[in-house]
Formats: sequence, C-alpha cells, structure tokens
Amino acid sequence: MTRTAKLTIIPPGKPLSGRAMPPGSKSITNRALLLAGLAKGTSRLTGALKSDDTRYMADALRAMGVAIDEPDDTTFVVTGSGKLLPPKAPLFLGNAGTATRFLTAAVASVEGTVVVDGDEHMRKRPIGPLVAALKSLGLDAEAPTGCPPVTVRGTGHFPSGRVEIDAGLSSQYVSALLMAAPLAKQGANAPVTVALTGTDIGARGYVDLTLAAMEAFGAKVEQLDAATWRVEPRGYTAIDFVVEPDASAATYLWAAEVLSGGQIDLGVPNDAFTQPDAKAYETIAKFPHLPAEIDGSQMQDAVPTIAVLAAFNETPVRFVGIANLRVKECDRIRALSTGLNNIREGLAVEEGDDLIVYSDPALAGQTLPAEIDTFADHRIAMSFALAGLKIDGITILDPDCVGKTYPAYWRTLAALGVTYQDND
Repeated sequence: MTRTAKLTIIPPGKPLSGRAMPPGSKSITNRALLLAGLAKGTSRLTGALKSDDTRYMADALRAMGVAIDEPDDTTFVVTGSGKLLPPKAPLFLGNAGTATRFLTAAVASVEGTVVVDGDEHMRKRPIGPLVAALKSLGLDAEAPTGCPPVTVRGTGHFPSGRVEIDAGLSSQYVSALLMAAPLAKQGANAPVTVALTGTDIGARGYVDLTLAAMEAFGAKVEQLDAATWRVEPRGYTAIDFVVEPDASAATYLWAAEVLSGGQIDLGVPNDAFTQPDAKAYETIAKFPHLPAEIDGSQMQDAVPTIAVLAAFNETPVRFVGIANLRVKECDRIRALSTGLNNIREGLAVEEGDDLIVYSDPALAGQTLPAEIDTFADHRIAMSFALAGLKIDGITILDPDCVGKTYPAYWRTLAALGVTYQDND
C-alpha cells in the first residue's frame, strides 16, 4: 500500500461536534494478547485494537505456535497450549515497544533460541536494563548494543527467584518481568519476586494495568511493598476479556473539543478509563488556563497532545518529568520543540529535559505554513493535527504513521468536520 507523503489540514472554522469512539487500548490489547497466548485454552478478546503494534504482537505469537483468529475488526480469538514454541525465524516487531519488551521476557520460557528484533527506530530504543535483569536470573540473553536485537536462549521455563530491575527508563521492563513470572516451573514452590532497584518508575499506572490483566487471566500476584511483587508460578487460564477504549487516543479528541469549542461524544464516560493517560482529561479541561507547570511523568503519552494544545493557552506552560519521552518512538521532546518552532520560531524551548511552550492565543486564525516532521511517530502526527484545527498551512509529513495505534484517526477527524488537502 502506498503511503501518503503529506497531508495539509484545513481549519474547519467551526466547533467540532459529533460522536467519535476511540479504538481499543493498545496497552491493554497487547497485554491481553500475550496473556491469552500464554494461557492454555481459548480466549476471546473483544473491543481490541487492530493496528500495526497489535498485529506485530499477534504475528509473533502465531510464529510461536499460538492460533489467533480475527472474526471481526475488534476481536481476537486466541488459542494457546500454555507454552510458546521456538519460532523458525527472528521475531520482527517493527517499532512496537510493548511487544518488544514484553516478548523479550516471555520468550525466556521457550526451550530454544529466540531473537527479538525491530525496525531502525526500535533498534535505537533501550532494552539493556531488561536484558541485565534476565541475565541476573541465570538466563542466557544478550543485546550487544543495549537495544534490539535481543537473543534469548531459554530452557523451557522462566527462572524462579528474585529479580531486580531498574525501571527508570520504562515501566514496560517491570510489566515484562511480571507477565513472564507465572511461567516459572510449577511445583517448584519457588515464586518469582520482582523488585525495583529504586522507587523511580516511568508511568507506574501501566504496571497497575499489567497486574489487573494478569489477575484476570488467573495469575496470583502479591504486592509486598511499593517496589516489590511476588508472583506464583501457576501459569494462565484462558478467559473472555473486554478491552476498554484507548485513553491516549481519547486525549486528541478531548483536546480537539476544547480547542474548537465543540462537543464530541466518545461513547464512554471520561471517568471510565483505567489507563494512566486518562489523568490528562482534568488538565485538558482547564484550557485555555492550563497550569503553569505540568508534570507529565504519569501520563507520558498525553504530553504531546497537551504540548500542542498549550501553544494556544493564555499563559506559558512548562512540562516537567518527561525525560523518558526522549526514548520513545522518537525523541518526543525534540520533535515537539522542532514542530512548534516550525510553526513560529521561539514558540518552544528545551531546558534540559523540560519543555517550555510560550503560549499565544493569537496564533489561532493565522496562516503559518509549516511542515511537521513526525519522525515516523504516530503521537507527533496526531498531536500536531490539533494545531491545524486553528492555524492555516499545517502540513503533516508521513501521516500514515498513525496506523501504529489509531489507523482511523484521519477518518475520525473528517467525520467530525475536518477536511484535508492531500499533497501526495
């Protein structure tokens, strides 16, 4: 399929109103896919996201002997044997961070050698702390560059014992170990203890999502303290599982609503989300009086949304606690400052790992031709589309990169009244 090179957004000049249901949560879908693949029996996942990231996870599981049917656009029917088999080739996971990190730990239960790899962007994303944690358990694992590809040589069971992990860069390392822990040898009477090397953890709420999904699939996890979990080696049980809508995707719609003065029905109450990025709703609702300082540490994927929204705020906004954004799909702090300064020089400044947006409500209604380099990052593309709702001349490069988590994004905005000039 030919990718669209550019897409220029035409400001609608009116409030955006209508119904726009976000897709299923990527974070929950990929957790549920993995746990269903590790369970013995057939699980039915409904409300799931079908996107690049979840397809990479599904295809990797298929390569390791899991049967996955897709009867409709929001359902996966997953049948597993309770054990993953060695794949015939390296697992290619594109730039899917959740799939890459989660599977790196899970394939330790495979009897044989598994290579976990990704595209050029994934090969720049750190995985060293997770590999070090696996090696501390006695596993034969290596990632020579500190990033994928990772080679894991398993013995058929996840090792029992205590494993410590530095989660300062990503909570996904913790989630990966926790989800793999029930695959330890049953009957050994030796639980797996997962412990943080410090109290710092990026987006702790995602670990809560992991624990909830694990318990739904029959795992037994005891939280000993804020930094330690004990997991019983009892495997997983197949279930029917409903995936909630994606809170990160909802942030674009919440921002489009307040920016345009419209009314968008997401089909789900704003307080019904359990994902960390749902915290962004309270912040977005304060526009055009956003706080002078916003801590993005516990709603990291919402920061690009709020940063672009902040360009139209009444007063400047400083974003703190966002250092981890430098090791996402791209360096999102740099991508945000670059894009905002392409719109108007001096609109954003990086100070260390903080981002300051020098807000200007007068930007709305101006013609400021700017090409936004998305750096192949779906969240940069979707966030800067918001600028195009108020400024004439905003062009998104590589708009199809939204397929990573929200393939219908451009169609969703169009249904609400946004039009485009296709510059392909």
